[in-house]
Amino acid sequence: MLFRGFWDNLEKPIIGLSPMDGVTDAAFRYMVCKHSSPSVVMTEFTNVEGLARGATQMLVAFLHNKIERPVVAQIYGVEVDSYYKCAVMLASLGFDGIDINMGCPANKVAKKGSGAGLIQTPKLAKELIRTTKQAVKDWSEGISLEKAGVHPDIIEACKDMRKKCLGFESVEKVDRNLIPVSVKTRIGFDKVVAEEWTKHLLEELPANITMHGRTLRQMYLGEADWDVLAKAAALCKASGVTFLGNGDVKSLKDAHEKIGRYGVNGVLVGRAALGNPWFFGGKEGGIESEISMEKRMAATLEHAKYFTKLNHLPFHNIKKHLAWYCKGFSGARDMRMNLMGTQNLEEVVEIMENI
Repeated sequence: MLFRGFWDNLEKPIIGLSPMDGVTDAAFRYMVCKHSSPSVVMTEFTNVEGLARGATQMLVAFLHNKIERPVVAQIYGVEVDSYYKCAVMLASLGFDGIDINMGCPANKVAKKGSGAGLIQTPKLAKELIRTTKQAVKDWSEGISLEKAGVHPDIIEACKDMRKKCLGFESVEKVDRNLIPVSVKTRIGFDKVVAEEWTKHLLEELPANITMHGRTLRQMYLGEADWDVLAKAAALCKASGVTFLGNGDVKSLKDAHEKIGRYGVNGVLVGRAALGNPWFFGGKEGGIESEISMEKRMAATLEHAKYFTKLNHLPFHNIKKHLAWYCKGFSGARDMRMNLMGTQNLEEVVEIMENI
């Protein structure tokens, strides 16, 4: 059965923030949603096997703020049972949806059969979608985390997560809404198989399919093939499943042009949003070249303060973000180098005060 949940309620066209490993953490998503208006945001992908075995440190990826809604948790892996446990757990954390990563090209992921590796095993890929959909259905019908087999350590840690994200600890207070399951993938593994692959995915009717216009072998080299994406989009349209294109979207204007030209329901944007939380519109209209140095530096400091307040990751994780803000003004290179040498918020504040 096709259940699209919040995807049905999004204003069209859909222009959202793509999940990026090591990038779309809670602080970055907060900044993007505070300074612009993405249609939807996704967390970094997180491994289901680790979560199923009680790796509570991995839960940090699922911190989220109410201003991010709709916010989707992205997961990856190959173990069917682990998907079930994680999906029930994520529903208990109040996410608006769950996305299965079937597109990561990293060797350490794909060689184990997950990420883009699942393109080579469509039978397993379909079982993972089916299992995740069953898990969120069971959640909506009242299953407990204990009965779902969620690790005791994860159950305990989720109490703190619910308090941080939703304002309360008890799972009984979480709305047991049915949430949609979607997929993010690529046009192929070592060759383009987008249409055949899309047909496989549509057998399980995910709420949405996002497809990157490169194969795993291409990684992020060359240009994304939007003509191929258009063919996959047409198949999804016939099935009632929304389809988002991904790859080489350079600006908000470019996003609208690609949506109109290739017949997709929308796009997810990745690299163009780095150091540019204004990308998705808002007061600055998403035009990066019009963002002044003063606004960039104010955002740099705000980002660093919020990241430190969350106290969820080591400080070095934010330094690449601080560096990405340093572009488009005289002295940006020196500023970038100074910020990359910082070790804490106090040092960032000192640099800002010396401007």
